[in-house]
Amino acid sequence: MSTPEHHAVVIVGAGQAGLSLSWHLTRRGTDHVLLERDTVAHEWRDGRWDEFTLVTPNFQCRLPGWSYGGEFGGTDPDGFMRRDEVHRFVTAYARSFGAPVREGVEVTDLQQGGPAAFTLATTAGTFTADQVVIATGGYHTPVVPRAAERISPDVRQLHSSAYRGAAQLPAGAVLVVGSGQSGAQIAEDLHLAGRTVHLAVGAAPRCARTYRGRDCIAWLEDMGTYDVTAVEVPGGAAAQEKTNHYMTGRDGGRDIDLRGFALEGMQLHGRLEDVRDGVARFSPTLGAALDHADSVAESIKDAIDRWIALQGIDAPVEDRYRPVWRPGPEVLDLDLAAAGITSVVWSVGYRADHRWVGPGVFDGRGRPRQTRGVTGTPGLFFLGLPWMHTWGSGRFAGIARDAQFTADQITAHQIATGPVAGPTARVPQPQHAQRETADAR
Repeated sequence: MSTPEHHAVVIVGAGQAGLSLSWHLTRRGTDHVLLERDTVAHEWRDGRWDEFTLVTPNFQCRLPGWSYGGEFGGTDPDGFMRRDEVHRFVTAYARSFGAPVREGVEVTDLQQGGPAAFTLATTAGTFTADQVVIATGGYHTPVVPRAAERISPDVRQLHSSAYRGAAQLPAGAVLVVGSGQSGAQIAEDLHLAGRTVHLAVGAAPRCARTYRGRDCIAWLEDMGTYDVTAVEVPGGAAAQEKTNHYMTGRDGGRDIDLRGFALEGMQLHGRLEDVRDGVARFSPTLGAALDHADSVAESIKDAIDRWIALQGIDAPVEDRYRPVWRPGPEVLDLDLAAAGITSVVWSVGYRADHRWVGPGVFDGRGRPRQTRGVTGTPGLFFLGLPWMHTWGSGRFAGIARDAQFTADQITAHQIATGPVAGPTARVPQPQHAQRETADAR
C-alpha cells in the first residue's frame, strides 16, 4: 500500500478563494497543495452563458497581490469583464505566483484522524494534512423543482448553469423561472436575441446601475456596505439567504428594468406554483414583486443621498425612477403548448453538497457551522462562502480579506501544535500553467 502524500495544508478547490489563500501561504513559506477536481477557475468558463458579464465593476476585482488595473493590466476599471476575461483573470493569478495546483483531482472523502490530523481520499490517491481548507464555495448542485417532472418531454429543460445562449434552444418561446441575477440576465439575453420570453418573477430585489454620476456599487463600497458583518446585518440568517439584487454589466452596464422589458413584449408572470397537464400555474404576485424590487432600488438611492449629504460631496442630482409599465389582470394559468413554449430555463438557485466532509461541522440544514470560516474542528476551515464574514465575502475584494484571516488562523494553529512534516512528494508544475503557455504560443 502506497504511503499517503502529506502536506501541512490541503486546500480543496482552486477558484479565486483557494488561490487567494495559496498566495498568502506561499509568501509565508507554508507547505500546501490545492486539489481541484476540474481545472483552475473552471466554473467561470464552464458555468456561465456566452454573453455573461460581471455585475461587479472591474475596479473591485482585487485579490491578494493581484488587481484588474495593476498586475493583470486591465484598462477599463469602470467596465465589466466578460466570462472568458474573468477566467483569464483568475488563471493568470494562479500562474503569477506558481500556485501548487493539482488539477483533475477530486476529493471524495475527508475524515479526521489517521496518520495525520486529516485524511483525504481522492481520485489520485490518499492525502494527509495537518490542516484542511474547504474552498469549494456553496453552489454545487443545481436546483430544479419537482414541477419539472410534470412538463412534457417535448419541452427542452435546462438549469441556468447549463444555459449558453438562445441558439442552443429549439425555436419557439422560452419560459424562464426565477428573476435573481442569473434569471433576469438570461431573460434579457433571450429577449435581445429576439425570442419570445415568459419570465416567472420572484421576490428578488433590484439595484440601479448608476446614480448621481457613479456606479451604485462604487457608492456602496465607499459607504462600507460590503463591510457589514453577518452578525450585524438586520434580519440575521434569513437576510443572508435573500437573492442578490439584479442589474447587469452587459454593454458597459445598465439597469435591468423588467417593466421596460414588458413594454417591449416580454411576458411577465408571478411566482411559478406548479405545472399540471401542460398548464403552468402562477401566483398573483407579479405587481407586488415589481413594486418590491423598485422600492429596494429607491431605498438604496435614499442611502446614497444621505451619504452624499453627510460627506458634503458635490454630485449631480438626478430624477428618480418612475414605473414605465404596470401589470393588468395577471395571467395565472398558462397553457405551455398554446403559448408556443418549447424551452424552460430554471434559474432557482443551487444547493450546497458537502456529503464528502466527514467531520460533523454542519447544522440541521447542512450549512457549515463556522465563524469567519473557523469550525469547531481544530485545523478545519471554510473559505469563499457567501456571507462567511461580511456581505462582501462573496466578492473578489471580500474574499481577499477573508483569505488573509484564514492564513493567520492557519499560522496560529501551526504555532500552537508545533512543527509539521514537509511533503512526501514533489508538487509538479500546475497543468493549467503548462496548457495556458502552450495556448499563448
